[in-house]
Amino acid sequence: MPHSASGIVLTDVQVRLAGRAVLSDLSLHLDEGRIGIIGRNGSGKTTLLRLMAGLIAPDGGQVRVGGIDPCRDRKAMLRHLGILFQNPDHQILFPTVAEELAFGLRQQGLPAAEAAERVRAALAGEGRSHWHDAHCHTLSQGQKQYLCLMAVLMMQPATILLDEPFAGLDLPTQARLIRRFAALPQRLITISHDPAAVATAERVIWLDAGRLRADGPPGEVLPAFRAEMARLGEQDADTHLSG
Repeated sequence: MPHSASGIVLTDVQVRLAGRAVLSDLSLHLDEGRIGIIGRNGSGKTTLLRLMAGLIAPDGGQVRVGGIDPCRDRKAMLRHLGILFQNPDHQILFPTVAEELAFGLRQQGLPAAEAAERVRAALAGEGRSHWHDAHCHTLSQGQKQYLCLMAVLMMQPATILLDEPFAGLDLPTQARLIRRFAALPQRLITISHDPAAVATAERVIWLDAGRLRADGPPGEVLPAFRAEMARLGEQDADTHLSG
């Protein structure tokens, strides 16, 4: 995918939380079709996701998604970017499947009748018409994750952010999601601490303590990441008390 305004551009971005630098002088142009972002817990991955989604504003620098400041035009962002959070229970807002799927369409300005028809068509296309009136709390964890993905896809965003998309899912459910992701035309940015989750990406970005540690094809970045994680694992680095 060529560089274009449809990508995500971060320029000299800085984020501080509770007085601590979480992201420092980060500049990226994300326009490949499949991108992975890896790092240890606390490396700044989740903050970067929230920044790209417009959920927080940078303390310095700027973020543009499809040429738009994500913090300033939330409605316009709906067609540019969607998020699949790690825990679907933090994403689902409505009691029934149909209501959950219709919400984003209504936010985009569709009349209720048209949104309802699109929901029925989408469920039929996925072989899940019987989910229509189901209560979301009755779905399994994997089914909830699939529902959240469907809700994002209803809005047809250009880019989807995947936050640890396979966490807590059994292997068959992971396999189904992997197949579904692979068939999507959208740009997918997968954020994970697990190198296996980003092994098939075109580009992998390694964040370390809020800074860019490496950026390149997975065949170059992931071996270095695994080696560093193995080195850290050999140290007794968690024996201190934080008090």
